[in-house]
Amino acid sequence: MSARVMSRLAGTLYLVTHVTSVAAVFLYGGSAADPSASPPGRVSVLTGALLEIVLAIAIVGTGIALLPLLWRWGRATAGGYLALRALEASVILAGVVVLLPLVAQPGTPADPGLDPAVADGLRLVHDWTFLVGPGLIVPVHTVLLAWLLWRRGLAPRVIAALGLIGGPLVGAMNLAVMFGLTGPVTVLALPVFAWEVGLAAYLILRGLPGQPDPDSVDGTPAPYRQPSAVPVGG
Repeated sequence: MSARVMSRLAGTLYLVTHVTSVAAVFLYGGSAADPSASPPGRVSVLTGALLEIVLAIAIVGTGIALLPLLWRWGRATAGGYLALRALEASVILAGVVVLLPLVAQPGTPADPGLDPAVADGLRLVHDWTFLVGPGLIVPVHTVLLAWLLWRRGLAPRVIAALGLIGGPLVGAMNLAVMFGLTGPVTVLALPVFAWEVGLAAYLILRGLPGQPDPDSVDGTPAPYRQPSAVPVGG
């Protein structure tokens, strides 16, 4: 695929991650830590789980689509971003598997008959996987990618700045939640949300700039190499 197509694919997948993650939260009926939240029904849980599976695939897809675009600008960054996106998706899928026993054994509509305390515990495990995955891994790969875009001038500075600011904010907030210092503060997630939406729009409408010299590593010119001698005669 051309760089233009890969850019558009990456941007589209970013938008898919937002749609599926927000829709899944509503289908699950909120956090298990909220005593006023009613337990979701079978259809809601299964639909939310399906959306989170799509979310995980789209998350990995963004890393795959960006890998060839970023490779010659920063090989370590491009590979690290893909690895962290895959790790994030793995944690999300672990949370999906934990939720499925709430509704039934695979392929049956029967009520699993779980004790309410067990059901609440499974929902809490799902909440914690979401905090660890999108909450603590996302800030790391956000800063990693935003720094490369800023340093190489691959995107408008305002977009890269949103990532550099928003990543640490979200990471600090979720660490505070983990240690019981505060509850989630939604407003602190706005810079990261704006970063991903802005980056998605830029990738779809403009795409990343042309690649550096193919012989370069991490965007810096390769040292001069003496051409190999060509044998003449027998």
